[in-house]
Amino acid sequence: PVTDGSRELHSLCAQLEFLLQFDLKEKRSFFGQRKDYWDFLCQGLAQCRQEHEGIHFVTSLDKLKTPVGRGRAFLRYCLVHRQLAESLQLCLLDPESLCEWYYARSPFLSPRRRAEILGSLYELDCVTFHLAL
Repeated sequence: PVTDGSRELHSLCAQLEFLLQFDLKEKRSFFGQRKDYWDFLCQGLAQCRQEHEGIHFVTSLDKLKTPVGRGRAFLRYCLVHRQLAESLQLCLLDPESLCEWYYARSPFLSPRRRAEILGSLYELDCVTFHLAL
C-alpha cells in the first residue's frame, strides 16, 4: 500500500494539483477570496448528483481554512476510497462548466487529453492508499 511517507504519493499529488490548477481562470468569491480547483470540484459534483461523501468529509474538517487545503484533502480522500477518477470525470462532463472555469490551454478541454488523464486515474483504482485523512 501507498502511505504518507511515499515519495511517489507526493509526486502524484503535486501533478494532480498542477493539472487541476493549470489554466484555471481566476475567480473570486463574494468576499473576494480567490477560488481554486476545490470550488470547481464542488460545483461539478453538485451538478451531477447528491452530496459527495468526500465533499461532506472535507467541509467537516475545521482545521482546513483555504480552498487549496480543502482540495488537497479531497484528493487524498478520493485516493483512499478509490473515487478520484469517477469524481473528476463527473466534474468534466459539462463542457459549458469547463469553459467557465478553464482557459483554452487546459488539458481538460481537449477530449483526447481528458480521456488520457481519466484513463490513468482509473488505473489508480487498483492501488491501495493508506493515508491519514
